[in-house]
Amino acid sequence: MKNTLILTIGMAATMALSSCSGNDAQKAAEDMLEQAEKYFSEGRYDRAKIAIDSLRKVYPGAVETRKKALTLFQSISLKEAQEDLAITDSILQRVTLDYKYIKDKVEKDKAELRATPEELEMLTRTKMKLDSLKVRFDMQCAKIKYIHKKQKE
Repeated sequence: MKNTLILTIGMAATMALSSCSGNDAQKAAEDMLEQAEKYFSEGRYDRAKIAIDSLRKVYPGAVETRKKALTLFQSISLKEAQEDLAITDSILQRVTLDYKYIKDKVEKDKAELRATPEELEMLTRTKMKLDSLKVRFDMQCAKIKYIHKKQKE
């Protein structure tokens, strides 16, 4: 009977300690999430993602905090994609104008039999750059649509 009492008290103490450490872990996970949110608001997206990744690894049991972190991660990814899309769009517009100018010049020179290999190479390289930017633009658009879809779920 005495052994049972000692065992019961020991188990109760262990459960109490583990529940306290669970609360401490939850608090630490929430603090880490707050830090990630701060980084996000400052535009330090890489830091925010590192904080979220650390939270996921260090506090796997903090499920509710991890759910909030996932939502923040989606917001970070969305913001990055939107910013990259804006930059890509700006470059794409400039390269499109360059390509049209070069193409018109090369076509005129071809008609007059004056097109040089350098002009043709420049036209080809500009077209490759334009195509690459279009793919990048389309990828960012698809990424943004996907993130929006996931955020609605």
